[in-house]
Amino acid sequence: MPEYLRLGVNIDHVATIRNARGGRHPDPVRAARLAVAAGADGITAHLREDRRHISDEDIVRLTRDIDVPLNLECAPTPEMLDIALRHRPHAVCLVPEKREEKTTEGGLDVAAQGNQLSPFVRQLNEAGIRVSLFINPDLRQVEAAKQVGAAVIELHAGSYCEAVIAGDHAAAAAELALHYDAALAAAGCGLEVHAGHGISFDTVAEFAAVPQVVELNIGHFLIGEAIFSGLDSAIRRMRGLMDQARAERLGARGA
Repeated sequence: MPEYLRLGVNIDHVATIRNARGGRHPDPVRAARLAVAAGADGITAHLREDRRHISDEDIVRLTRDIDVPLNLECAPTPEMLDIALRHRPHAVCLVPEKREEKTTEGGLDVAAQGNQLSPFVRQLNEAGIRVSLFINPDLRQVEAAKQVGAAVIELHAGSYCEAVIAGDHAAAAAELALHYDAALAAAGCGLEVHAGHGISFDTVAEFAAVPQVVELNIGHFLIGEAIFSGLDSAIRRMRGLMDQARAERLGARGA
């Protein structure tokens, strides 16, 4: 179990606020720099087909102007492959995308789409771009992710977080067990394990305590919390909760 747990901050919804009125304010690149100063180890940005938040210009500027790894989230489409190969971010996280959805609603069905995903993953790998697949905590999807050549999986934490919000303790416990099983299986076959989507101050400790998880990607909650406490404060608090939970897990294992 690694002692240090990385934090990736997703800045999509800084761009959402900017786009609501047009112009350049608030600037996602400024938010990215602030996030790094507050303790983020990387920046995530989702370039959607409809460009509802992050824009092509944002990707150009983020690639050029930040000093930490950029994780480009995108759908596995020819257009997005061309963009990724042109800008060469540190990593590409492939996610499912539907035009009508408000946010990503589930993981990729890698088991069913392996034939389509394999050449996409191969071209990114050949360009030296680390490939992550956003999947539900399902052992079939973990195995399929390994087969198509991904280096990383990101577990979709949303169902667990929603169960916590709803106060459904049985559902939350069942979802968390699936994450533990998927993370163990992924690490066992050589995949790096991340988790993200829906994580808040109330749920981060559970994911920080999963031994195989090495990175959490958090965005919407942090940007929302920044309205009340400031982005710097929100990220520092999240970083502290992650570090505390990881230290407690390591202490429990050593006892």
